[in-house]
Amino acid sequence: MTTISVGQLDADSHMNAARQPGFMTGISLLLPITLTTMAVVLLAPVVPQMMREFAGIADSEYRVPMILTVPSLCVALLCPFAGMLGDYFGRRRLLLASFLLYALVGIAPVFLHDLNAILLSRVGVGIAESLIYVLSTTMIGDYYSGAARDRWLAGQTAFASMSALLFFNLGGALGEAGWRTPFWVYASALVMFALVLRFTWEPGSRDTAEPAPQAPHNTSWAGFPWAVMAMIVGITIYGSVFFYTVQIQASSGLAALGLTSPARIGFLTSVASIGVPLGTLVYSRIGHARVALLLLAEFTLLALGFALMGKSGSVPGFLIGCFINQVGAGLLLPTLLVWSMSILRFEFRGRGTGFWQSAFAFGQFLSPIVVTASGKAVGGLLGAFSVLSATAAVGALVALATLAGRSRAA
Repeated sequence: MTTISVGQLDADSHMNAARQPGFMTGISLLLPITLTTMAVVLLAPVVPQMMREFAGIADSEYRVPMILTVPSLCVALLCPFAGMLGDYFGRRRLLLASFLLYALVGIAPVFLHDLNAILLSRVGVGIAESLIYVLSTTMIGDYYSGAARDRWLAGQTAFASMSALLFFNLGGALGEAGWRTPFWVYASALVMFALVLRFTWEPGSRDTAEPAPQAPHNTSWAGFPWAVMAMIVGITIYGSVFFYTVQIQASSGLAALGLTSPARIGFLTSVASIGVPLGTLVYSRIGHARVALLLLAEFTLLALGFALMGKSGSVPGFLIGCFINQVGAGLLLPTLLVWSMSILRFEFRGRGTGFWQSAFAFGQFLSPIVVTASGKAVGGLLGAFSVLSATAAVGALVALATLAGRSRAA
């Protein structure tokens, strides 16, 4: 029988405690954010095929689109609970299990023929997605600190934005072989399982690289920054409505300006959306600035972009407005995420991250509702963009007033 001395255990413990997160650690925790994008964007091109497949089923015109939206609703509802589970059971082991669940339920529609069963599998995708979304982000906060953490968190925005373009085109290409084929891409979660298994370890509480072989079982809310977190959550919901407007509404805006070619509309929207990763890149250079100053710049860009979208009256002017808006959006997301991470201790970081991501997903849900209601009130989609411009300008004015107040106090 092999024996292990106390000295060996101490040496192994010291070696693990000295582990430092490397480049592949960060990459293995960035890639999972693409799974949250995949859940919706990959299947968008095959929705018409699914509509034809299930046309004979009652209420299929409502139920088939839910195949896309149910996972997002689960994320909005379940992220806080995902954070609680991560704080209690340990983040890495739960993240690994969620990859397996995602792959299993993700590819299930390839073999399912009942619409209700497919919808149930999509609930499973939403549960796994909420865990992956919260735990991968929380672990970045666990492993990294300071400027390094800011860069990796900002990288999530760029990965999510670029993967959306990839998955939309991939879904369309695979959809040529039938609407079930794109579901096979969900098996890519197994690759991420392997990367996280190889390049991460269970994070600990005293420093960013300390292992925690036992589950932390953190349940206490003592010291949780409720007031500041509530403010960040409120701003996140507000900002998320703006963040998703161009991604959801730009194609309709171009159609309102006279474009009819779906291919051209898709291409031009993709070009404008490059503003998001560009904004993220800019954030990596200026993210050390005061939060109020960053928010001032971001809401100003959002307001200016919406104003051009609503008032330009031409396709080039509309696209310039979209691009400016998306730069602001690319700056805004990492600003809010890094701000929330900066106030969260290890013991409740999972729960705090869950609150933030639930708020962001809720803003995504609200965005088309807000735009539609605004459009009805002012006579059309282009007018709604002008309303959003004024609303974003309010955020810029509040940020400006905060800066002025602090300057006087100083």
